[in-house]
Amino acid sequence: MDIVLQNVDEVLAERIRRVAEARGWTLPQTWLHLVEQGLYACEADTPGFDRQEAEALQAALAALQAVPDDPGYAMIGRRAPRDAR
Repeated sequence: MDIVLQNVDEVLAERIRRVAEARGWTLPQTWLHLVEQGLYACEADTPGFDRQEAEALQAALAALQAVPDDPGYAMIGRRAPRDAR
């Protein structure tokens, strides 16, 4: 995949050039490495689920939604309608 960046701040571009020179990397290698590292840092702060976990959560939610309405068990975790309050 090719990525084209336009209007990159000159200070930022210079900082990236310095990282490339210090590490002996090409500019494309440097950009890729910095994007990957930034992504890892952002993902670390973002809770997420893998595909299997997301599917299990969806199945659990569907099962909970299938619980029939009754005055007891089915109301756990549900709010009463406004006019019933």
